[in-house]
Amino acid sequence: MLALRPYLLLLLTVIIFSGNILIGKALAELPALTISWVRVFIAMLVMVPIGASQMWRAMPVFKAHLPSLLGLALTGVAFFNALIYAALKTTSSTNVAILESTIPVVTILFGFALFGERYRAIQWLGVAASLTGAVAVVTQGDANPVDGVAIGDAIMLIAVLTWVGYSLLVKEHMAKFPRYGGLLAMLIIANLALAPLAMLEWLWSGRVPDIGTEQALGLAYLGIFPSVIALLFYNSAIGDIGPTQASVFLNLLPVFTMLGAWLLIGETITLVQVVGSLVVVGGVLLTTRGRRGG
Repeated sequence: MLALRPYLLLLLTVIIFSGNILIGKALAELPALTISWVRVFIAMLVMVPIGASQMWRAMPVFKAHLPSLLGLALTGVAFFNALIYAALKTTSSTNVAILESTIPVVTILFGFALFGERYRAIQWLGVAASLTGAVAVVTQGDANPVDGVAIGDAIMLIAVLTWVGYSLLVKEHMAKFPRYGGLLAMLIIANLALAPLAMLEWLWSGRVPDIGTEQALGLAYLGIFPSVIALLFYNSAIGDIGPTQASVFLNLLPVFTMLGAWLLIGETITLVQVVGSLVVVGGVLLTTRGRRGG
């Protein structure tokens, strides 16, 4: 039973991340920056008892590496999810999940372009397959791609690039910071960045959003489960089976999101989305199976 524990944690992690997209879609009437701000505010409150002592002890480290800390907080914590919630206003949950699953492939492209990292032929085949699947999903197979692209899909592509930037920063800088103290510090920075932007949204719309009971419960889910619990589950699983095996489970994100969108919020699933998601996931598996060349 203990041997199955990390796999159960990873399965729960993917389900929680799917819930982030589905609930983000259900909350689409709220402004995107407001959703993101309330999410990180709740997550910050949850993380205070977990990471406050670590953060306090590491304050000299944070001061010494403030630019990298700011970059991590703004890309991965503040604006990645804000862009997801903005995208969900004009595209489907399924499209968001499929495009999010291309992140490993886009990261490989940036690693090659910026750092000259080398990859095997099978990995490049995976890159081509994933990008082809993503283009098919975004355009819905339209012969005129520009006519087929929704604004939300374009915003989600920006979100993917934002997370790639975060991933590159993690690779270079995250090891400098304590795990939980670093997360709390990034949540505090994200709050400081998002709060004034959320208030600008209110000024722009001329009112403070009305948040009912169901919306409050949805926001609480976003702040507690994807922001904190899924992270703890994922980190625990990585400690047991390593990052390579753990990352493969994230390829299930489009599958769970597609099923949830169909069952829970009544989204129509198209053949292009089903085939495109299979091509994207297959491509990601090819890119992540082989190790980089020397």
